[in-house]
Amino acid sequence: MPFLLRKTKELEGEIDHYLDLVIKGGLLFKQGIKLYLEGEKEEFKNRSHELDKIESEADSLRRSIESKLYLQTLIPEARGDVLGLLESTDHVLNMAADNLHHYAIEFPEFLPDLNQLYLDLIDVCAKTIENMVMAIRAYFEDIANVKDHINKVQFYEKESDKLGRKIKEDIFSRDIHFSRKIHLRYFIDKLERIADAAEDTCDRLAIAVIKRSV
Repeated sequence: MPFLLRKTKELEGEIDHYLDLVIKGGLLFKQGIKLYLEGEKEEFKNRSHELDKIESEADSLRRSIESKLYLQTLIPEARGDVLGLLESTDHVLNMAADNLHHYAIEFPEFLPDLNQLYLDLIDVCAKTIENMVMAIRAYFEDIANVKDHINKVQFYEKESDKLGRKIKEDIFSRDIHFSRKIHLRYFIDKLERIADAAEDTCDRLAIAVIKRSV
């Protein structure tokens, strides 16, 4: 992170580690739901617990970074943007963990013949998280590449909308109880919101990039 954080290697390392945790959280989120769909309930619970630990560690690390940015008056010209990006990214990670919590509490009964579409939706949501993190890394390390990663997040967010709509249309065309349809739609909506939140983070990032260029 040579441009913004050249003054402190410690802060650079903490931000790198924080972004690593967000990437790991996205992978655990993806694995967890896949295991749930496969009926591997114990392994699903293990992934959920692992994600909780990742989320807790990330929260502590974010607070440490925020304290250093304020107390040591580091990178004052970009401090507000960095703080905003960290908080927005933390929101995405929290949403991923919250998704797994709701699976563990409510045990939704998915339609097995739609499993591949569910998996496709989970995959594109996870890719929005991955590319969001890559975009943020580029902001610190190679700002010329930020736009490419933001474009990917936007692409995958649109794909999540398409897949979510397709799954919901199929669900509501079925001869199943209406309450089950609503319950399944709720879980599809929660997945789509992760992609939306990742795109929102990238919108904030795009503004930060413009501010650095003027």
